[in-house]
Amino acid sequence: MFLLAFGPEEFSFAQEKPGWIKRFIQKSISDTTSNGKPSFRIYPTLAYSPETSFEFGFSSLLLFQAKNDTLNRLSEIQAFTFITLEAQYGIWLDNAIYGNKDKWFVLGRTRFQRFPLLYYGIGPETTGNEPALIDANYILLRQRILRKVVPNLFIGPEVDYQQLYNTKFNQPDDHDAYELPIGTGGGRNLGLGAALVYDNRHNVLNVRKGLFGEISFLNYAKSLASDHNFYGVNLDIRSSHPTNDRNVLAWQFLGNFFTGEVPFNQLALMGGEMIMRGYYSGRYRDKNMLATQVEHRWLPFKFSKRIGGTVFAAAAVVAPRVHEFSWKHIRPSGGVGLRYLLFPKKDIFLRLDVGFTKEGPGFYLFTGEAF
Repeated sequence: MFLLAFGPEEFSFAQEKPGWIKRFIQKSISDTTSNGKPSFRIYPTLAYSPETSFEFGFSSLLLFQAKNDTLNRLSEIQAFTFITLEAQYGIWLDNAIYGNKDKWFVLGRTRFQRFPLLYYGIGPETTGNEPALIDANYILLRQRILRKVVPNLFIGPEVDYQQLYNTKFNQPDDHDAYELPIGTGGGRNLGLGAALVYDNRHNVLNVRKGLFGEISFLNYAKSLASDHNFYGVNLDIRSSHPTNDRNVLAWQFLGNFFTGEVPFNQLALMGGEMIMRGYYSGRYRDKNMLATQVEHRWLPFKFSKRIGGTVFAAAAVVAPRVHEFSWKHIRPSGGVGLRYLLFPKKDIFLRLDVGFTKEGPGFYLFTGEAF
C-alpha cells in the first residue's frame, strides 16, 4: 500500500480567531501548544493498494498528560478513518493512557472495518502466488486495564473481542482452491486473561530511552461466548538506547503462541506496519511466531530541526508448534524511513517507512515510531 499525507494542521481547543488562513499556515509548521497542555492534530491521507483502489482518510492524534502535569507521562489517543473507491471503510483507534502518577495504565486498540484480507494459506512455506481474497466486516476491541504495583510495574485484566461477519471467501482464478481455514464463515471470539507489564518509557510515540516488557495470557472458550476454544500467550519486549542527543538505537523481540482451534484471522500474523515492514500483514501466519527487529533513528538529522530518518532490519518465523520452528523458514526484511517533527514541544514525529522484502516493497505512513 502506498500512502501520502498533506500538510498537517493543528487545531486549538480555543475558538478560531480571524485570519484563519494565516493561522493555518503558521500552525502547519509550528507547535504552539504550551508544555503540559493537550494537543490535537488532524491531517488528510491518500492511499492506494490493488485490493482497495484509491483510499481517502483522516488521521488524528490527541496528546495529553494527566492533570496537565509535565511530570506525568505523555498519553496518546490516535484515530484513523478511511473510505475507498471500492466502498470499503474503517475506523481505527489506538490508546496508551497513563493516570496521575502512573496509578493506572490503559493500553489497547479498537478496529471496525469493511476491508479485504489477502489470504496466502497457513504455515511457513506458503507461496506468494494468487492469494485468496476474503471480504468481511471486522470488529476488534482489545484493552488492558493495568494498576501500578511498584514503580514502572503494572498488572491487570485484559479483554479481547474479535468478530468477523458478512464474510466472502473468493478463491483465486489461476490457483488451486485453498482449503477453507477455521473462521472463514465468520464468528466471534471473546478472550479473557491478564497482563503483566513493565514500562519506564515517558513518551510512548517516540521512545528515546526506556524499556517496555509485556507478557499476557488470553483464554477464548465457548463457555465465554466464543465460537472456538483456544488460548494464547503473548510476549513483547522493546528497548531504546540513546547513542547521543539526537540518535537512538532500538530493538524489539515479539512472541505469539497459540493452542487450540484458532481462527485464521487470530493466528500469529507476520507483516504489517509495526514489525516485518515490507510484508503484507498475514503474508505468513500460523499458531506460533517469533520475530525481532532493530532500528537506528536520527531524530532529527544534525543539519535539520524537523527532518530525520531511520534504517531498520527484522527477521521472523512462524510454525504450527513451538518445537517446529526452523532456521530455513526465517524471513528477513529491512528498510529506511523519513521523519518529520510534528510536535516539537512533545517530541512526536510523523514517519514514512519503506520496507523491503524479496517479494517487493511496502510503504507506511503513521504518527509515532513503529515500536
